[in-house]
Amino acid sequence: MSLRLYDTATAEVRDFVPLIPGAVSLYYCGATVQGMPHVGHVRSAIVFDQLTRWLEARGFRVTSVRNVTDIDDKILEKSKASFDDAEPAPGGIRNEEWWALAYRYELEFNRAYDTLGVRRPTYEPRATGHIPEMQALIQELIDTGYAYPAPDGSGDVYFDVRSWPEYGALTHQNIDDMQAATDADPRGKRDPRDFALWKGHKDTDPASSSWPSPWGAGRPGWHTECCAMTHKYLGEQFDIHGGGLDLRFPHHENELAQARAAKRGYAQYWMHNGLVTFEGEKMSKSIGNTVSPEEMLTSAKPRVVRYYLGQAHYRSVLDYRPSSLEEAAAAVERIDGFLAKALARFGPAAGAPADLPEAFGDAMDDDLNIPQALAVLHETVRAGNTALAAGDAEGARTAQAGVAAMVRVLGLDDATDAGSADVEQTAALDALIRSQLREREAARAAKDWARADAIRDALAGAGIAVEDSADGAEWSIAGR
Repeated sequence: MSLRLYDTATAEVRDFVPLIPGAVSLYYCGATVQGMPHVGHVRSAIVFDQLTRWLEARGFRVTSVRNVTDIDDKILEKSKASFDDAEPAPGGIRNEEWWALAYRYELEFNRAYDTLGVRRPTYEPRATGHIPEMQALIQELIDTGYAYPAPDGSGDVYFDVRSWPEYGALTHQNIDDMQAATDADPRGKRDPRDFALWKGHKDTDPASSSWPSPWGAGRPGWHTECCAMTHKYLGEQFDIHGGGLDLRFPHHENELAQARAAKRGYAQYWMHNGLVTFEGEKMSKSIGNTVSPEEMLTSAKPRVVRYYLGQAHYRSVLDYRPSSLEEAAAAVERIDGFLAKALARFGPAAGAPADLPEAFGDAMDDDLNIPQALAVLHETVRAGNTALAAGDAEGARTAQAGVAAMVRVLGLDDATDAGSADVEQTAALDALIRSQLREREAARAAKDWARADAIRDALAGAGIAVEDSADGAEWSIAGR
Protein backbone atom coordinates (compact mmCIF):
# COMPACT_ATOMS: atom_id res chain seq x y z
CA MET A 1 0.00 0.00 0.00
CA SER A 2 1.28 3.49 -0.83
CA LEU A 3 0.94 6.31 1.66
CA ARG A 4 -2.48 7.98 1.53
CA LEU A 5 -3.46 11.14 3.39
CA TYR A 6 -6.74 12.99 3.89
CA ASP A 7 -6.55 16.37 2.17
CA THR A 8 -8.80 18.98 3.78
CA ALA A 9 -8.93 21.04 0.59
CA THR A 10 -10.38 18.23 -1.53
CA ALA A 11 -12.14 16.48 1.39
CA GLU A 12 -10.83 13.10 0.31
CA VAL A 13 -8.05 10.63 1.02
CA ARG A 14 -5.41 10.96 -1.69
CA ASP A 15 -2.28 9.08 -2.67
CA PHE A 16 0.67 11.06 -1.35
CA VAL A 17 3.04 12.04 -4.15
CA PRO A 18 5.72 14.56 -3.08
CA LEU A 19 6.83 17.33 -5.39
CA ILE A 20 10.40 16.03 -5.26
CA PRO A 21 10.83 12.23 -5.24
CA GLY A 22 12.33 11.04 -1.98
CA ALA A 23 11.86 14.39 -0.19
CA VAL A 24 8.97 15.91 1.76
CA SER A 25 8.45 19.55 2.72
CA LEU A 26 6.18 20.02 5.75
CA TYR A 27 4.95 23.19 7.44
CA TYR A 28 2.73 23.12 10.49
CA CYS A 29 1.52 25.97 12.64
CA GLY A 30 3.18 26.41 16.00
CA ALA A 31 2.06 28.44 18.96
CA THR A 32 1.26 32.04 19.69
CA VAL A 33 3.47 32.29 22.75
CA GLN A 34 1.23 34.40 24.99
CA GLY A 35 0.71 31.78 27.71
CA MET A 36 1.46 28.26 28.85
CA PRO A 37 0.94 25.43 26.33
CA HIS A 38 -2.41 23.66 26.41
CA VAL A 39 -3.23 20.11 25.36
CA GLY A 40 -4.40 21.23 21.92
CA HIS A 41 -0.97 22.68 21.15
CA VAL A 42 0.77 19.54 22.33
CA ARG A 43 -1.58 17.13 20.56
CA SER A 44 -0.99 18.92 17.27
CA ALA A 45 2.79 18.83 17.74
CA ILE A 46 2.67 15.09 18.51
CA VAL A 47 0.53 14.40 15.41
CA PHE A 48 3.01 16.07 13.07
CA ASP A 49 5.94 14.53 14.91
CA GLN A 50 4.36 11.12 14.26
CA LEU A 51 3.87 12.05 10.61
CA THR A 52 7.50 13.15 10.28
CA ARG A 53 8.78 9.97 11.89
CA TRP A 54 6.63 7.83 9.62
CA LEU A 55 7.76 9.64 6.48
CA GLU A 56 11.37 9.11 7.55
CA ALA A 57 10.69 5.43 8.27
CA ARG A 58 9.40 5.16 4.72
CA GLY A 59 12.69 6.56 3.46
CA PHE A 60 11.77 10.19 2.82
CA ARG A 61 14.07 13.10 3.65
CA VAL A 62 11.82 15.53 5.55
CA THR A 63 12.29 19.28 5.86
CA SER A 64 9.91 20.50 8.55
CA VAL A 65 9.03 24.03 9.64
CA ARG A 66 7.05 25.07 12.73
CA ASN A 67 6.58 28.80 13.27
CA VAL A 68 6.50 30.79 16.50
CA THR A 69 4.08 33.73 16.64
CA ASP A 70 5.97 35.97 19.04
CA ILE A 71 3.97 39.16 18.58
CA ASP A 72 0.21 39.67 18.60
CA ASP A 73 -2.52 41.55 20.46
CA LYS A 74 -2.66 39.19 23.45
CA ILE A 75 1.10 39.26 23.97
CA LEU A 76 1.05 43.08 24.00
CA GLU A 77 -1.99 43.17 26.29
CA LYS A 78 -0.41 40.82 28.84
CA SER A 79 2.82 42.77 28.80
CA LYS A 80 0.95 46.06 29.31
CA ALA A 81 -1.01 44.54 32.21
CA SER A 82 2.24 43.56 33.91
CA PHE A 83 3.15 47.26 34.07
CA ASP A 84 -0.35 48.47 35.00
CA ASP A 85 -1.37 45.91 37.63
CA ALA A 86 -0.32 46.20 41.25
CA GLU A 87 0.17 42.42 41.27
CA PRO A 88 0.89 40.36 38.16
CA ALA A 89 -1.55 37.67 37.07
CA PRO A 90 -0.77 34.07 38.14
CA GLY A 91 2.34 32.96 36.31
CA GLY A 92 3.15 36.51 35.30
CA ILE A 93 6.13 38.75 36.01
CA ARG A 94 5.94 42.38 37.01
CA ASN A 95 6.99 44.94 34.37
CA GLU A 96 7.69 42.35 31.69
CA GLU A 97 8.40 43.62 28.17
CA TRP A 98 6.36 41.96 25.44
CA TRP A 99 9.37 40.34 23.79
CA ALA A 100 10.55 38.94 27.15
CA LEU A 101 7.09 37.52 27.86
CA ALA A 102 6.98 35.90 24.42
CA TYR A 103 10.41 34.35 24.82
CA ARG A 104 9.61 33.06 28.32
CA TYR A 105 6.56 31.21 27.04
CA GLU A 106 8.41 30.01 23.95
CA LEU A 107 10.81 28.24 26.31
CA GLU A 108 7.84 26.68 28.12
CA PHE A 109 6.52 25.30 24.84
CA ASN A 110 9.91 23.86 23.96
CA ARG A 111 10.15 22.30 27.41
CA ALA A 112 6.77 20.61 26.92
CA TYR A 113 7.70 19.42 23.42
CA ASP A 114 11.04 18.04 24.60
CA THR A 115 9.50 16.32 27.61
CA LEU A 116 6.95 14.56 25.42
CA GLY A 117 9.46 13.48 22.79
CA VAL A 118 8.45 15.94 20.06
CA ARG A 119 11.57 16.43 18.01
CA ARG A 120 12.61 19.92 16.98
CA PRO A 121 11.70 20.83 13.39
CA THR A 122 14.34 21.58 10.76
CA TYR A 123 13.51 25.28 11.11
CA GLU A 124 11.54 27.11 13.79
CA PRO A 125 11.24 30.74 12.61
CA ARG A 126 9.78 33.58 14.67
CA ALA A 127 7.39 36.10 13.19
CA THR A 128 9.48 39.06 14.36
CA GLY A 129 12.44 37.75 12.39
CA HIS A 130 10.61 37.92 9.06
CA ILE A 131 9.20 41.44 8.81
CA PRO A 132 10.91 42.23 5.44
CA GLU A 133 9.48 39.09 3.82
CA MET A 134 5.98 39.93 5.06
CA GLN A 135 6.22 43.53 3.89
CA ALA A 136 7.31 42.37 0.43
CA LEU A 137 4.30 40.06 0.22
CA ILE A 138 1.93 42.81 1.35
CA GLN A 139 3.30 45.26 -1.21
CA GLU A 140 2.91 42.64 -3.92
CA LEU A 141 -0.74 42.18 -3.00
CA ILE A 142 -1.32 45.94 -3.01
CA ASP A 143 0.33 46.26 -6.43
CA THR A 144 -1.87 43.54 -7.91
CA GLY A 145 -5.07 45.03 -6.46
CA TYR A 146 -5.82 42.35 -3.85
CA ALA A 147 -4.96 44.49 -0.84
CA TYR A 148 -5.36 48.13 0.11
CA PRO A 149 -4.15 50.54 2.80
CA ALA A 150 -6.90 51.96 5.00
CA PRO A 151 -7.95 55.37 3.63
CA ASP A 152 -7.99 56.96 7.11
CA GLY A 153 -4.20 57.05 7.39
CA SER A 154 -4.15 54.59 10.30
CA GLY A 155 -1.43 52.52 8.67
CA ASP A 156 -3.64 49.41 8.51
CA VAL A 157 -3.53 47.29 5.35
CA TYR A 158 -6.32 44.84 4.50
CA PHE A 159 -6.76 41.94 2.12
CA ASP A 160 -9.76 42.54 -0.13
CA VAL A 161 -11.55 39.19 0.12
CA ARG A 162 -14.10 39.97 -2.59
CA SER A 163 -11.33 40.69 -5.06
CA TRP A 164 -10.19 37.08 -4.85
CA PRO A 165 -12.86 34.80 -6.38
CA GLU A 166 -11.43 31.63 -4.79
CA TYR A 167 -11.77 32.92 -1.22
CA GLY A 168 -13.45 30.14 0.80
CA ALA A 169 -12.04 27.31 -1.34
CA LEU A 170 -10.18 25.59 1.51
CA THR A 171 -13.14 25.46 3.89
CA HIS A 172 -15.80 25.19 1.16
CA GLN A 173 -17.69 28.29 2.32
CA ASN A 174 -19.62 31.00 0.53
CA ILE A 175 -18.18 34.42 1.34
CA ASP A 176 -21.59 35.84 2.20
CA ASP A 177 -21.99 33.21 4.93
CA MET A 178 -18.71 34.07 6.64
CA GLN A 179 -18.38 36.06 9.82
CA ALA A 180 -16.64 39.41 9.93
CA ALA A 181 -12.88 39.36 10.54
CA THR A 182 -12.13 40.47 14.09
CA ASP A 183 -8.35 40.63 13.81
CA ALA A 184 -8.13 44.40 13.24
CA ASP A 185 -9.99 47.67 13.65
CA PRO A 186 -12.90 47.69 11.14
CA ARG A 187 -12.44 51.36 10.27
CA GLY A 188 -11.63 51.83 6.63
CA LYS A 189 -12.58 48.29 5.60
CA ARG A 190 -14.32 47.78 2.29
CA ASP A 191 -15.93 44.60 3.62
CA PRO A 192 -16.25 43.43 7.25
CA ARG A 193 -14.60 40.15 6.20
CA ASP A 194 -11.42 41.80 4.95
CA PHE A 195 -8.55 40.73 7.19
CA ALA A 196 -5.47 42.60 8.36
CA LEU A 197 -2.14 42.19 6.63
CA TRP A 198 -0.51 45.05 8.52
CA LYS A 199 -1.65 46.74 11.72
CA GLY A 200 -0.84 50.41 12.14
CA HIS A 201 0.89 51.50 15.35
CA LYS A 202 -1.40 52.68 18.15
CA ASP A 203 -0.43 55.11 20.87
CA THR A 204 -1.04 52.39 23.47
CA ASP A 205 1.49 50.06 21.79
CA PRO A 206 5.13 50.11 22.92
CA ALA A 207 7.45 51.65 20.36
CA SER A 208 9.46 48.43 20.23
CA SER A 209 6.46 46.53 18.84
CA SER A 210 6.37 48.53 15.60
CA TRP A 211 8.46 48.49 12.45
CA PRO A 212 8.67 51.15 9.73
CA SER A 213 6.81 50.35 6.52
CA PRO A 214 5.58 52.13 3.35
CA TRP A 215 2.13 52.36 4.99
CA GLY A 216 3.31 53.68 8.34
CA ALA A 217 4.83 52.17 11.48
CA GLY A 218 3.14 49.00 12.62
CA ARG A 219 3.35 45.23 12.84
CA PRO A 220 2.21 42.28 10.73
CA GLY A 221 -1.18 40.63 10.90
CA TRP A 222 -1.28 37.02 12.07
CA HIS A 223 -2.26 35.47 8.75
CA THR A 224 0.64 36.99 6.84
CA GLU A 225 3.54 35.44 8.73
CA CYS A 226 2.97 31.80 7.77
CA CYS A 227 2.52 32.67 4.11
CA ALA A 228 5.83 34.53 4.06
CA MET A 229 7.69 31.89 6.07
CA THR A 230 6.59 28.91 3.98
CA HIS A 231 7.88 30.62 0.85
CA LYS A 232 11.21 31.46 2.47
CA TYR A 233 11.96 28.04 3.94
CA LEU A 234 10.13 25.64 1.63
CA GLY A 235 9.71 27.53 -1.63
CA GLU A 236 6.61 28.72 -3.43
CA GLN A 237 5.25 25.18 -3.57
CA PHE A 238 5.59 22.61 -0.84
CA ASP A 239 4.02 19.30 0.07
CA ILE A 240 2.05 19.47 3.33
CA HIS A 241 0.57 22.25 5.46
CA GLY A 242 -0.75 21.16 8.84
CA GLY A 243 -2.30 22.47 12.02
CA GLY A 244 -5.21 22.14 14.39
CA LEU A 245 -8.75 21.92 13.05
CA ASP A 246 -9.53 25.30 14.63
CA LEU A 247 -7.00 26.94 12.29
CA ARG A 248 -8.78 25.97 9.06
CA PHE A 249 -10.76 29.19 9.18
CA PRO A 250 -9.88 31.95 9.14
CA HIS A 251 -6.13 31.39 9.48
CA HIS A 252 -5.40 28.82 6.79
CA GLU A 253 -8.09 30.13 4.47
CA ASN A 254 -6.43 33.55 4.66
CA GLU A 255 -2.96 32.14 4.13
CA LEU A 256 -4.08 30.33 1.00
CA ALA A 257 -5.82 33.43 -0.39
CA GLN A 258 -2.69 35.56 0.01
CA ALA A 259 -0.42 32.98 -1.60
CA ARG A 260 -2.68 32.36 -4.58
CA ALA A 261 -3.46 36.03 -5.08
CA ALA A 262 0.28 36.75 -5.14
CA LYS A 263 0.53 34.14 -7.91
CA ARG A 264 2.65 31.87 -5.75
CA GLY A 265 2.11 28.17 -5.26
CA TYR A 266 1.25 26.73 -1.88
CA ALA A 267 0.59 23.42 -0.12
CA GLN A 268 -0.29 20.34 -2.15
CA TYR A 269 -1.97 18.71 0.86
CA TRP A 270 -3.71 20.22 3.90
CA MET A 271 -3.84 18.16 7.10
CA HIS A 272 -5.76 19.15 10.23
CA ASN A 273 -5.82 17.36 13.56
CA GLY A 274 -8.90 17.14 15.77
CA LEU A 275 -9.47 18.88 19.09
CA VAL A 276 -9.32 17.62 22.68
CA THR A 277 -12.49 17.48 24.79
CA PHE A 278 -13.24 16.73 28.45
CA GLU A 279 -15.79 13.95 28.88
CA GLY A 280 -17.47 14.92 25.63
CA GLU A 281 -17.49 18.68 26.21
CA LYS A 282 -15.26 21.35 24.74
CA MET A 283 -12.53 22.36 27.17
CA SER A 284 -13.16 25.88 28.44
CA LYS A 285 -11.61 27.96 31.19
CA SER A 286 -15.02 29.48 31.92
CA ILE A 287 -16.49 26.01 32.57
CA GLY A 288 -13.42 24.96 34.52
CA ASN A 289 -12.89 21.66 32.68
CA THR A 290 -9.47 22.34 31.16
CA VAL A 291 -6.53 19.98 31.71
CA SER A 292 -3.06 21.21 30.83
CA PRO A 293 -0.04 19.11 29.82
CA GLU A 294 1.59 20.26 33.04
CA GLU A 295 -1.31 18.81 35.05
CA MET A 296 -1.16 15.55 33.11
CA LEU A 297 2.56 15.27 33.80
CA THR A 298 1.94 15.50 37.54
CA SER A 299 -0.27 12.40 37.24
CA ALA A 300 1.68 10.29 34.76
CA LYS A 301 5.09 9.85 33.19
CA PRO A 302 5.82 11.71 29.95
CA ARG A 303 5.74 8.50 27.91
CA VAL A 304 2.26 7.79 29.23
CA VAL A 305 1.07 11.31 28.42
CA ARG A 306 2.53 11.05 24.93
CA TYR A 307 0.87 7.66 24.43
CA TYR A 308 -2.48 9.12 25.50
CA LEU A 309 -2.25 12.30 23.38
CA GLY A 310 -1.06 10.35 20.35
CA GLN A 311 -3.35 7.30 20.48
CA ALA A 312 -6.42 8.51 18.58
CA HIS A 313 -6.71 8.97 14.84
CA TYR A 314 -5.34 12.43 14.21
CA ARG A 315 -8.54 13.69 12.56
CA SER A 316 -10.80 12.54 15.37
CA VAL A 317 -11.70 14.25 18.62
CA LEU A 318 -9.58 13.05 21.55
CA ASP A 319 -11.77 12.84 24.64
CA TYR A 320 -10.12 13.11 28.05
CA ARG A 321 -11.61 11.26 31.04
CA PRO A 322 -10.21 10.91 34.57
CA SER A 323 -9.27 7.29 33.79
CA SER A 324 -7.54 8.10 30.48
CA LEU A 325 -4.00 8.29 31.83
CA GLU A 326 -4.45 5.12 33.91
CA GLU A 327 -5.45 3.22 30.77
CA ALA A 328 -2.51 4.68 28.86
CA ALA A 329 -0.15 3.76 31.71
CA ALA A 330 -1.35 0.15 31.64
CA ALA A 331 -0.74 0.00 27.88
CA VAL A 332 2.79 1.40 28.22
CA GLU A 333 3.55 -1.04 31.06
CA ARG A 334 2.58 -3.99 28.86
CA ILE A 335 4.92 -2.79 26.12
CA ASP A 336 7.80 -2.13 28.51
CA GLY A 337 7.30 -5.41 30.35
CA PHE A 338 7.80 -7.41 27.18
CA LEU A 339 10.76 -5.32 26.00
CA ALA A 340 12.42 -5.71 29.40
CA LYS A 341 12.09 -9.49 29.38
CA ALA A 342 13.32 -9.68 25.78
CA LEU A 343 16.24 -7.41 26.61
CA ALA A 344 17.25 -9.66 29.49
CA ARG A 345 17.12 -12.74 27.24
CA PHE A 346 18.56 -11.43 23.97
CA GLY A 347 20.10 -8.02 24.54
CA PRO A 348 19.06 -4.86 22.65
CA ALA A 349 17.06 -5.09 19.43
CA ALA A 350 17.89 -3.08 16.33
CA GLY A 351 14.34 -1.85 15.88
CA ALA A 352 15.05 -0.74 12.30
CA PRO A 353 12.33 0.20 9.77
CA ALA A 354 12.88 -3.20 8.14
CA ASP A 355 11.68 -4.81 11.39
CA LEU A 356 8.27 -3.12 11.26
CA PRO A 357 5.38 -5.59 10.85
CA GLU A 358 3.64 -5.28 7.50
CA ALA A 359 0.27 -4.71 9.17
CA PHE A 360 1.72 -1.76 11.11
CA GLY A 361 3.02 -0.22 7.88
CA ASP A 362 -0.35 -0.70 6.19
CA ALA A 363 -2.09 1.07 9.10
CA MET A 364 0.30 4.02 9.07
CA ASP A 365 0.06 4.31 5.27
CA ASP A 366 -3.74 4.46 5.62
CA ASP A 367 -3.95 8.15 6.54
CA LEU A 368 -1.76 7.67 9.62
CA ASN A 369 -4.18 5.24 11.28
CA ILE A 370 -2.59 5.25 14.74
CA PRO A 371 -5.36 3.24 16.51
CA GLN A 372 -4.88 0.35 14.08
CA ALA A 373 -1.10 0.69 14.33
CA LEU A 374 -1.33 0.46 18.13
CA ALA A 375 -3.49 -2.65 17.78
CA VAL A 376 -0.66 -4.25 15.78
CA LEU A 377 1.85 -3.13 18.42
CA HIS A 378 -0.07 -4.73 21.26
CA GLU A 379 -0.76 -7.90 19.28
CA THR A 380 3.00 -8.19 18.66
CA VAL A 381 3.63 -7.73 22.38
CA ARG A 382 1.20 -10.56 23.13
CA ALA A 383 2.83 -12.78 20.52
CA GLY A 384 6.25 -11.97 21.95
CA ASN A 385 5.21 -12.88 25.48
CA THR A 386 3.72 -16.14 24.20
CA ALA A 387 6.94 -16.94 22.36
CA LEU A 388 9.00 -16.21 25.48
CA ALA A 389 6.81 -18.50 27.59
CA ALA A 390 7.05 -21.26 24.97
CA GLY A 391 10.83 -20.99 24.65
CA ASP A 392 10.47 -19.86 21.01
CA ALA A 393 13.61 -17.73 20.81
CA GLU A 394 13.24 -16.90 17.11
CA GLY A 395 9.64 -15.79 17.51
CA ALA A 396 10.45 -13.74 20.60
CA ARG A 397 13.38 -12.00 18.90
CA THR A 398 11.27 -11.17 15.85
CA ALA A 399 8.59 -9.70 18.11
CA GLN A 400 11.21 -7.77 20.10
CA ALA A 401 12.63 -6.18 16.93
CA GLY A 402 9.16 -5.32 15.67
CA VAL A 403 8.00 -3.80 18.96
CA ALA A 404 11.21 -1.77 19.28
CA ALA A 405 10.77 -0.44 15.73
CA MET A 406 7.12 0.50 16.31
CA VAL A 407 7.92 2.21 19.62
CA ARG A 408 10.61 4.23 17.84
CA VAL A 409 8.29 5.31 14.99
CA LEU A 410 5.61 6.35 17.50
CA GLY A 411 8.16 8.39 19.47
CA LEU A 412 7.49 6.56 22.73
CA ASP A 413 11.19 6.06 23.39
CA ASP A 414 12.00 9.77 23.15
CA ALA A 415 9.83 11.15 25.96
CA THR A 416 12.05 12.25 28.83
CA ASP A 417 11.04 9.86 31.57
CA ALA A 418 13.90 7.82 30.12
CA GLY A 419 11.80 5.05 28.64
CA SER A 420 14.89 3.04 27.69
CA ALA A 421 16.13 3.39 31.26
CA ASP A 422 12.79 2.05 32.54
CA VAL A 423 13.16 -0.94 30.26
CA GLU A 424 16.76 -1.47 31.34
CA GLN A 425 15.79 -1.28 35.02
CA THR A 426 13.04 -3.83 34.44
CA ALA A 427 15.52 -5.99 32.55
CA ALA A 428 17.89 -5.85 35.52
CA LEU A 429 15.01 -6.82 37.82
CA ASP A 430 14.13 -9.65 35.44
CA ALA A 431 17.71 -10.95 35.59
CA LEU A 432 17.71 -10.93 39.40
CA ILE A 433 14.34 -12.65 39.67
CA ARG A 434 15.27 -15.27 37.09
CA SER A 435 18.36 -16.14 39.09
CA GLN A 436 16.01 -16.79 42.03
CA LEU A 437 13.70 -18.82 39.80
CA ARG A 438 16.62 -20.95 38.60
CA GLU A 439 17.66 -21.57 42.23
CA ARG A 440 14.06 -22.49 43.02
CA GLU A 441 13.95 -24.87 40.05
CA ALA A 442 17.16 -26.54 41.25
CA ALA A 443 15.66 -26.94 44.74
CA ARG A 444 12.53 -28.53 43.27
CA ALA A 445 14.63 -30.90 41.18
CA ALA A 446 16.44 -31.93 44.38
CA LYS A 447 13.03 -32.28 46.12
CA ASP A 448 14.05 -29.58 48.58
CA TRP A 449 10.48 -28.31 48.80
CA ALA A 450 11.15 -26.14 51.84
CA ARG A 451 13.86 -24.20 49.97
CA ALA A 452 11.67 -23.88 46.87
CA ASP A 453 8.72 -22.59 48.91
CA ALA A 454 10.96 -20.16 50.79
CA ILE A 455 12.15 -18.62 47.52
CA ARG A 456 8.59 -18.31 46.24
CA ASP A 457 7.45 -16.76 49.52
CA ALA A 458 10.34 -14.26 49.48
CA LEU A 459 9.40 -13.19 45.95
CA ALA A 460 5.73 -12.91 46.94
CA GLY A 461 6.72 -10.76 49.89
CA ALA A 462 8.46 -8.41 47.45
CA GLY A 463 5.28 -8.19 45.34
CA ILE A 464 6.38 -10.70 42.69
CA ALA A 465 3.87 -13.32 41.55
CA VAL A 466 5.27 -16.60 40.16
CA GLU A 467 3.29 -18.79 37.77
CA ASP A 468 4.50 -22.31 36.96
CA SER A 469 3.84 -23.91 33.59
CA ALA A 470 5.13 -26.79 31.49
CA ASP A 471 7.55 -24.36 29.87
CA GLY A 472 8.95 -23.10 33.17
CA ALA A 473 8.15 -20.38 35.66
CA GLU A 474 7.20 -16.81 34.70
CA TRP A 475 6.93 -13.80 36.98
CA SER A 476 4.89 -10.62 37.08
CA ILE A 477 4.20 -7.76 39.46
CA ALA A 478 1.41 -8.98 41.71
CA GLY A 479 -1.95 -7.46 40.85
CA ARG A 480 -1.03 -6.56 37.23
